[in-house]
Amino acid sequence: MKTTAFLCSLIVAGASAFSQGSLSSFTGTHISTVMEPTVASSPRTGSSSLEMMRHRKKLAKLGKPADQRKALLRALTTEVIRHGRIKTTAVRAKAVRKHVDHMIQLGKRGDLHARRQAMAWVYDKDLVHSLFEAAPERYAERNGGYTRVLRTMPRQGDNAKMAIIELV
Repeated sequence: MKTTAFLCSLIVAGASAFSQGSLSSFTGTHISTVMEPTVASSPRTGSSSLEMMRHRKKLAKLGKPADQRKALLRALTTEVIRHGRIKTTAVRAKAVRKHVDHMIQLGKRGDLHARRQAMAWVYDKDLVHSLFEAAPERYAERNGGYTRVLRTMPRQGDNAKMAIIELV
């Protein structure tokens, strides 16, 4: 009899936690006011929308852990420099663009420290030597933007956005 009364009191107490008038245990305010999204009105458009900030969200994670992401970006950088043009997904192309531009910048600089930095990122030692020979002449008048990302048709199997990244 005592256990039945105890179970009934637990059910009533649990159900009252989800009612509209209950208090949140963390803030002491009503749950209904805690759960409502804040809506900020935009002064330009006059309509209301949710305002979300993108602080510290610059890095494209590519759906991979950090070590796999680094290995993927290193491999894509090596292949873009080797072949001059590769076809990959649009997000990967935009992510690898930064690293390819950096390697060409190092190649233009041409000193020993730049060469060692490039060797630490690019997988092929001979490719780094050829990059450091060709980059100063090829990109002498250009101060940045050494790569171009061209969007192409979506991939057949999963409809992923595809792109071609190429050296300019």
